[in-house]
Amino acid sequence: MRIAVLLLGYATVLAVLAPMLLARPGWTARAPKLGIWAWQAVTATVIASVALAGLALAVPTVPVSGSLAEMLHACVMALRAQYAVPGGAAAAASGTALAVAVAGRTGWCLGAAVWRARRERVRHAAVLAMVGRARPDLGVTVLDDDRPAAYCLPGHGHRIVLTTAALAALDPRELGAVIAHERAHIRQRHHLVLAYVEAMERAFPGLPLFRLAAQETRRLVELAADDAATARTGSLTLAGALVGLAGAGAPAASLAASGGHVAGRVHRLLGPRRPVRRAVAWGGALTAGVLLAVPFVLAAQPAVAATGMSTCPLPDDPVAAAEPVV
Repeated sequence: MRIAVLLLGYATVLAVLAPMLLARPGWTARAPKLGIWAWQAVTATVIASVALAGLALAVPTVPVSGSLAEMLHACVMALRAQYAVPGGAAAAASGTALAVAVAGRTGWCLGAAVWRARRERVRHAAVLAMVGRARPDLGVTVLDDDRPAAYCLPGHGHRIVLTTAALAALDPRELGAVIAHERAHIRQRHHLVLAYVEAMERAFPGLPLFRLAAQETRRLVELAADDAATARTGSLTLAGALVGLAGAGAPAASLAASGGHVAGRVHRLLGPRRPVRRAVAWGGALTAGVLLAVPFVLAAQPAVAATGMSTCPLPDDPVAAAEPVV
């Protein structure tokens, strides 16, 4: 019971404190990649902690086959003793239900999100194959439309799409900045990042942590792509391109340069650059990794303790006890 309580307490503390620390725009805007990793680590930690707490409750009633060797039987009994909880079968049943519900809900929503996004991309790619035309010199597909838009369809067979209005509205340098932005989305696999956080938001809609994680991650992937683009073209150029594309729409399951928070992104591009130091970034990434590892260490601690037991708490054998000593 102690391990389950610790895991649930750890998940609760993170779910409450993490939004207060990670939703602050200052440091995440300076290190968007670190911010993305931090949100992923925290949300995965909360889910893993709850699921492992359920498993910790279920361990004491795991059945043991009578055909197992004595040593294996003794080890299992030792594990039972380490994970023992009051409540017996009722607590174990509750823990099993909790673990199955969390793992099942997470897996189902994540699989559905990936499948739904892939279906939308395949459908739009089929449309582009009929009405779009390739521009090999730019490495993009051009779509006739009087609305300026630029977006990418990530995943297998990825492509970057520009409308004719966007080509007319952007000068060559701005066009290069927009294309670099979309290539960064594809290269950094931001569609998978978004699929994960959006699936978790749908799986656990009542928890502010997952809602904020989805909102912040949508913003941070755009900042990360902006940083990759400005490394090649300059901040002022990309800012001008974003202004030219402001208000442009994009199909579902795509990533657009004119995506959310355009005003904030332009303000960031026009202001002074203050990236975090490399040592701070590595320290933050390591901290997020440690947070993710903690629930697994807590869950495994009783099992590690059982390996150091010199004797095993085997139940008394009534048959052997009844035999007379010769």
